This record gives sequence, C-alpha cells and structure tokens, in this order.
Amino acid sequence: MLWDALTLQLGYNATLVALGATLLGVSAGVTGTFLFLRKRALVSDAISHATLPGVCLAFMALVALGGDGRNLLGLLAGSAISAWAGLLCMNWLTRHTRLAEDAAIGAVLSVFFGFGIVLLTVIQTMGVGRQAGLEGFLLGSTAGMLWADAMIIAIGGAVTLLLVMIIRRPMTLVAFDPEYAAARGLPVHRIDLAMMGLVMAVTVVGLKIVGLILIVALLIIPAVTARFWSERSEHVVLLAGVAGGLAGYIGAAISASAPNLPTGPIIVLVSFAFFVVSLFFAPKRGVLAAVLRHLRFQRRVHIRQGLLALAQGQKIYEPLTLRLLRRAGLARADGVATDTGKARAAKALRDERRWEIVRADLAHEATAALYDGLRDIETVLTRDQIAEIDRRIGGPQGILL
Repeated sequence: MLWDALTLQLGYNATLVALGATLLGVSAGVTGTFLFLRKRALVSDAISHATLPGVCLAFMALVALGGDGRNLLGLLAGSAISAWAGLLCMNWLTRHTRLAEDAAIGAVLSVFFGFGIVLLTVIQTMGVGRQAGLEGFLLGSTAGMLWADAMIIAIGGAVTLLLVMIIRRPMTLVAFDPEYAAARGLPVHRIDLAMMGLVMAVTVVGLKIVGLILIVALLIIPAVTARFWSERSEHVVLLAGVAGGLAGYIGAAISASAPNLPTGPIIVLVSFAFFVVSLFFAPKRGVLAAVLRHLRFQRRVHIRQGLLALAQGQKIYEPLTLRLLRRAGLARADGVATDTGKARAAKALRDERRWEIVRADLAHEATAALYDGLRDIETVLTRDQIAEIDRRIGGPQGILL
C-alpha cells in the first residue's frame, strides 16, 4: 500500500493530496527559512491562529448569501483577510506601544483564536449550511478533496514560491542584517511586511491540508533541518524546500496507505523525523559530528600531554594516554618512548618553550592569542622567526619536525 501511494497509484484523491502536499511543503519550507533567519519564528504561529475567525466569518457570509458555506476559495479569502488583520494588529502593537514582539504575538494569537473558537461554536449550533467538518481547518482534512480544491492549493503554493524567489535577495539581507539593509536604503519595514505576507499566504494555502495549528511546524521545521547541513543562505533555502516537499509527499503517502491516519499530523511527524536525522547526522553541525570532534580533540590533548611527560622523563600512568601513544607508535607497552616518540617529545617540549617566548613578547601579541596548547607553532610563524626564538632559548637549533 505504501509503495502504491508513493508511486501515485492509490487513487485519484490520494494523488491530488500527495501533489498538493508536496507543493505546499516546498513553498512552506522556502518561505519559512526567511522567517527563521529573521528570528521571528513565532510570528507564523500568530498568523496561523489569526486565520480561524476569518474562516468562520467567511462561512457565515457564504451561508447568508445562499451558499452552503463550504466553498474553499471563499473560506481561504476570509482566512487571508483575518490573518492580515492579525498581522497588522501585531505590527501596530510592536511599533506604537512598549510591548515586546513576543507579548504582541501572544496577545494577537490568543484573542483571534479565542474569537474564532467562539464563532466556530456558534456555527455548530446553526441549522443552515454544511458546517459539519469545518473544524477540519484546525488540523487539516483532505478526505474528499476535489480537483478545484487541489488546483487552488497548487496555484497558491506556486505563486507564493514564485514571489519568494523574486524578492529573496532583499529578504535575505534584512534577515541577516536589518541595520545594514536600512543603511543601503532598503525599506526594511515593507520587506518585513512582505515576508509576513508570504508567510500568511502559505498559511492560508495550507489550511486545507495541515490546518492552522500545524502549519507553523511546516514553516519552521524544514528551515531548522536545512540549517544543520549548510552555512550558506541560498543552500539553506534550497534544502528547506526539498525537506518540506519530501515531508509533504511522504506524509501524504503514509496517510493514504493506512486507514484513519490524519494527513496534516503525519506530514509534521515526517518533517520532524528529517529534523532528528539532521540533528544527529549532519556532517558539520550534527551531534555525531560534534562528538567526533570532541574525541579527536581529546586524543590530541592526551598525545600532547603524553609527549611532554616523555620529554621530561616522567612515567605515564594514564591508561588512555599510554594506549594512544602506543597506537601512534610513540611509546612501548612499558611506557618507554620509541625513537619516533623521543623525537616528537623533544619537539613538543621545544615548542612549549617557544610559545613561552612568543607569549611574553609584545611584538608577537597577535600570534600569542592563537595559543591553545595544541597548535603547531610552524603554522603561525615563519622559519626565520622560529630560528630567532631558538637563538633566544639557546640549545639545539632548528627542531622543525
């Protein structure tokens, strides 16, 4: 069943949901990256919760006009208006009061969502319209998705993605350094509003699939996942889009292949699985890479201290140090240095004395700042400089192994 869902052979509705979720995931991942880099991830939470009153009011308006209230385009339009109102309220509170942004987010989120729940309760008591299932906008509902619904989601996601690509450069500059962007004459406030508008668009488009509560996860988790794999913003944007698209596609396939599994939560869980894999296995920023770096550092410290002990005729009692020296061919099992170990030990002791001269000489102040007990002095000084230091120390000259 899962293979059939992944190869789009599980039926018309499952194919529509999978393609729609994929495009939504790509646009959400790309858009959310700029929000994440701007350090305003919670804004998406406020925007998503602010959509609920708009959905309810749009439903009531559609019913009042003689419809059944379930027209997706009308509901999305209502949610967009409500989300934009919430965004403007939050922006006004931040700019014209002494409230911090997190307090403004909390106020807008709670008030708009509370108002939406009240309206949703009122709608459930109405005897008109097709109010059953309207609460699916909270967590998403893809059962019985129509071609028109899929086209609205696909077009909305594609347009949002296109707009992100058009204004990605100013958004990147504002995300990393808004002061520099303002100094260059960029309208930072307008760019911020455009960024929030794009987030709002993704939120509105994603209501049908993942719902207003979970869309924030699809906006932020792919961006955080991508950040583990690259230091370059353009690569992070690309990887976030890929991660979001794969999460949408695989999550929709898993949901379609098993009975009664909700699509939105499964998509979020798949996205979280990608995050966990990145957290542990990313080559530079992952937990495993950090552990390996620590082990390599620990090994260098033990070998360095062991060489200094050998150079001063001290006996090595630390088992790990002795084991590492033996493995490197620098000492025998009884702790006696090999010929190679003796040469390396003499070099290590000589380097320590060289560093003492460097750290005591104001002329080498910048070089002395690089001392960490492990760095080879040849990487920061020339041969002539090392020879001059050796003359000041006295004894054997030119130990540069």
